[in-house]
Amino acid sequence: MDHSCHTLVLLIVSFGCLHQTTDAIHMEKLANRKMCADRYCSYVISVAKVLEDYIASDCRFINLKKGKMIYVYSKFKPVEGTGLFWLGSVYGDHYVDQMGIIGYFPSNHVNETHIFEKKTIEMPTADMDFFCA
Repeated sequence: MDHSCHTLVLLIVSFGCLHQTTDAIHMEKLANRKMCADRYCSYVISVAKVLEDYIASDCRFINLKKGKMIYVYSKFKPVEGTGLFWLGSVYGDHYVDQMGIIGYFPSNHVNETHIFEKKTIEMPTADMDFFCA
């Protein structure tokens, strides 16, 4: 396949992905800025242990169970009137759950046990940070 065919395939796939996201619902903005270990928020900042159970309020959030460990990928800087939320991944007890579930959770429900990245990058949040699919 030559370069132009790769580009055409990429455009078709991209269009398909954009089309699928039109059913997403834009939710309330939780923050204007976030802290991440890298510009894609793909590296783990820290590990935290859940202090108390938390039931997710909508599809952006994850349920927390006391005693579970969470990998933290980003930390929102709060908007006035909102709590401090972090983005993380919690892993389940079963092998099928090992892909992890990613979502937001209130930081006051966890205790950071190990910090991997002390130096973080502050950046603006994106519209995609506040969508429910």
